[in-house]
Amino acid sequence: MTEVDPARTALMRRIRGKNTKPELEVRRALHAAGLRFRLHRRDLPGKPDVVLPRLRVAVFVHGCFWHRHRGCKRCTTPRTREEFWREKFEQNIARDCRNIKDVAAAGWQPVIVWECETDDPAAVVDRIINAKKDQ
Repeated sequence: MTEVDPARTALMRRIRGKNTKPELEVRRALHAAGLRFRLHRRDLPGKPDVVLPRLRVAVFVHGCFWHRHRGCKRCTTPRTREEFWREKFEQNIARDCRNIKDVAAAGWQPVIVWECETDDPAAVVDRIINAKKDQ
């Protein structure tokens, strides 16, 4: 087994799961649009990052790297410990699919917002608002 680099370990330890920059940008845009929401509702599968109860929309803000946004330049794969990373990414994708299916089964409209999409907050808000209409 390959030795784990302590610098890499320290870097990975600093990565947060809640209140990330993309998540804060989505929340800021939704609030500016006059929408009110709840955060990380534990009673919903996967604890969606943002929940709009009036619209019954659950928003998952996914990082392109961690959740493997296909075709995105931010979706890179580390060159070290490739087997570890492959398994990790596969588990993340499987969990995401399960959570989205479970949220939909609970009567909510799931919406995935990718990290790279937060560069255009107005488009993100429009997609979230129209999610229920498109169903």
